[in-house]
Amino acid sequence: MAEDSELWDIVLDGPFVPMMEEKDGEKTITVPKPKQKYDEVDRKKIEKGFKAKTLLVCGIGPDEYNRVSACESAKEIWDCLKTAHEGTEQVKESKIDMLTSQYENFKMKEGETIHDMFTKFFSITNELRSSGEPISMTKQGRKVLRILPKTWESKVDAITEAKDLKVLTMDALIGNLKTHEKNRNYDLSKKEAKKD
Repeated sequence: MAEDSELWDIVLDGPFVPMMEEKDGEKTITVPKPKQKYDEVDRKKIEKGFKAKTLLVCGIGPDEYNRVSACESAKEIWDCLKTAHEGTEQVKESKIDMLTSQYENFKMKEGETIHDMFTKFFSITNELRSSGEPISMTKQGRKVLRILPKTWESKVDAITEAKDLKVLTMDALIGNLKTHEKNRNYDLSKKEAKKD
């Protein structure tokens, strides 16, 4: 789309085929134009199909190229790549089910850092979003507060009482939890030093 917005339409809908009307007895039918009858507008639209194909081919590696080299149009290339990477509808549904299950059963492990937990969490939610099943940021924030270990209970209570979870951004939540984690670690290291 950055190159030309019509190119993406060609990738999704297929190449432009110039058509003309022709008499077949008493009926008028629409048939593809022979190349000799192409006008300048037809040629420009056909060129866009080749440009879309070229852009797709230039954006893939050698393994992908081997997979799509026999494809005639940008749409064929796109459909082939989509099936190869996303799978059929049945595979997609299965993947969504698996990711949804991972999301629902996700918990922060005791001793895991906030950073590591969020990395795993966002991996699941980003895959769900790219599979067409986005989860709102509000729901994600509430989920994070529910999955924290028991040792975080007082912090979770403080956040839910002090903040409006509908407007609390993920960045603010992450920052808040990381700050609390640093303070806890600092306090623990001070206690360890006193024992020594």
